[in-house]
Amino acid sequence: MNYKVIDKETYYRKGVFRHFTEDCKCSTSMTARIDVTALAAYSKQTGTKFYLNFLYLLSKVLNARDDYRMGYLWRTEELVCYDVIHPIQYVFHEDTQTCTPVYTTYSADYATFYAAALRDLEEAKQTRTYNLDMENHPNWFDASFIPWLSYDALHLELPDGYLHFAPIVNWGKYREENGRLVMPVTVRLNHAIADGFLVANVFRLLTLEIEAFAGPSAADAGV
Repeated sequence: MNYKVIDKETYYRKGVFRHFTEDCKCSTSMTARIDVTALAAYSKQTGTKFYLNFLYLLSKVLNARDDYRMGYLWRTEELVCYDVIHPIQYVFHEDTQTCTPVYTTYSADYATFYAAALRDLEEAKQTRTYNLDMENHPNWFDASFIPWLSYDALHLELPDGYLHFAPIVNWGKYREENGRLVMPVTVRLNHAIADGFLVANVFRLLTLEIEAFAGPSAADAGV
């Protein structure tokens, strides 16, 4: 785990950071539907899992900009930017109706990430333990799939006094609208290190990454 310490006095969001860590401790979240027609088609054509393909692209997007890799070391009160952040995915157990957190290491190489994420999922299916260990995984972000509902809004509350800077991303079941497949995605970031532009930018980057990864031909082929 490597990171660089951010000088709060020269931080480009200095004023905003001070306000939302001292005067008004809060987070900001946004839900939007993104077009996943091409990604669904690609997954079907290649025999790969749509969920893992999306998790890879999401991880790639959140590693693309320093603002999404921020952290706060409360013991030393240091603002830091991690070199890389990794996803915490989840396995749902039908028998107990509970989830097991799964720590997966991000790799920019798709094949490497896909194989590791799939292996992690299969191993987690063998346990029923809620082994969330944030203390030893500070540069992991929460990535949670809600497959039972194509929702319209989702809001996640965190205690105002806890400076949690890691992104929290949820997404639901995709549905057809006007001949396209759209999927609800919710992005939560701490307001001290992100504003509306930076939250909205995640959706923009996801759309671009899906197009680059799956290509327009996959979308035209249908699902």
